[in-house]
Amino acid sequence: MTDTTTSAAAPGAAVFTTRSPATGEPLAEHPVDGPEAVARAVERGRAAQAGWAALPASRRRGHLLAWKKALATELDAVARSIAEETGKPAGDAALEVVLTLEHLAWAARHADRVLRRRRVGSGLFTVHQRASLVHRPLGVVGVIGPWNYPLYTPMGSVGYALAAGNAVVFKPSELTPGTGVLMARLFDSAVPEHAGLLGVVTGPASTGDALARSGVDKLAFTGSPGTARKVMAVCAETLTPFLAECGGKDAVIVTADADLDAAADAIVWGALSNAGQTCAGVERVYAVREVHAALCERVVERAGALRTGAGQEAAYGPMTLPGQVGIVERHVSGAVAEGARALLGGPESVRAPFVSPVVLAGVPEGAAAMTEETFGPVVAINEVADVDEAVERANASRYSLGAAVFCGGGRAGAAIAARLRAGAVSVNSVLGFAAVPALPFGGAQESGFGRIHGEEGLRAFTAVQSTTVQRFAPPIALTSFAVPAAMRDRAVRLARSLHRRR
Repeated sequence: MTDTTTSAAAPGAAVFTTRSPATGEPLAEHPVDGPEAVARAVERGRAAQAGWAALPASRRRGHLLAWKKALATELDAVARSIAEETGKPAGDAALEVVLTLEHLAWAARHADRVLRRRRVGSGLFTVHQRASLVHRPLGVVGVIGPWNYPLYTPMGSVGYALAAGNAVVFKPSELTPGTGVLMARLFDSAVPEHAGLLGVVTGPASTGDALARSGVDKLAFTGSPGTARKVMAVCAETLTPFLAECGGKDAVIVTADADLDAAADAIVWGALSNAGQTCAGVERVYAVREVHAALCERVVERAGALRTGAGQEAAYGPMTLPGQVGIVERHVSGAVAEGARALLGGPESVRAPFVSPVVLAGVPEGAAAMTEETFGPVVAINEVADVDEAVERANASRYSLGAAVFCGGGRAGAAIAARLRAGAVSVNSVLGFAAVPALPFGGAQESGFGRIHGEEGLRAFTAVQSTTVQRFAPPIALTSFAVPAAMRDRAVRLARSLHRRR
């Protein structure tokens, strides 16, 4: 690991070591930041935020685009950091950087349009008032990021919060701290006059707990539902606003007139890329009876041709989180024990830290492999009688993050998508929504709440201020104790007459 991704610890301070998920070899040491270090980062951010928020929107945009340029210039180094810490192939890591650049560019260029002051109608009885609203920055935003996409996912909060005029204190996963440190260092080098605006604190769960208790003005979290509940409980003590993205159990529906080759190709990539460690990855497939067997054959053929390992010839790498291997094994073994058919692989596919592709069929809907987030290279393809049954089963999950539909036409796919309880749906592709910066991303139920990306993602890191300015004396003065009773009565009669109409 190069020095650019190693954070400095004070002499004698506690440190932790990151390791390659593929080999177990040490990568770097990082400080375990406690409450005092976190508090200092928040204080620096608060001091820097006032000047940042006071800048003209064009200046903030220019600074963020300079940061984007620095990330693009150092793309290879950033991708190398991601690949080393997560174990994913270099090409996948580079793609993550590219998607990050797209989102950062969109946030920088659209923040002013989305958040600037705008006029709203005043209404009949307040026609003398000029009404407007503006989205103002919150102050300091805390971000707790994940390890599976250590740059792209947190940037949905970090970049958008900065574009909205906030400072950010970012706590990356303890598995991928080097990528977060490098991201912040590139910001400081691109925008040196705003040092402290983007701070990074590193460490285990205790560091995240300290950030939640630090007095930040909002906390954005990505991780498991269980951890989200714990962090949210801490935020509740001070009524700190909380945004949570907690994963999914995304379903794909395949209709009788779908292009099966395209569907199979997309399903394999959506289920197996990044070793299945994608919150909106494909975990469940519901194919109508007429095409189920043919789709399974195509998926098995494509998935069976993939190689997993640590080399660059591998389609995907190891499981980044060691504990996740046991969950994958439990889901696969449990499904087979309950009567599922292993069309490709099976329990023997799990050879930590690697898991070969697993394709299951006929998995009972109550099995853990269908109800819990597997977060591994496993996909279940179940047969359904028709689209109605597919929609019903897809919606039965306690997760509701993303989904996909493969069918003969976009209009028909959009109609099916409208029936799905999911925060985002792709028709005739998978994860298409995640690559479009203008589209908000997020879910409900066990998938969390709130949105990142797009206009909603910018507004998520602001507070709305409403303003009225009286332009002239009111024709009917109702907000005064001196108003004559006759005037009040006339106003009531007028309102009753107007609102009785349709």
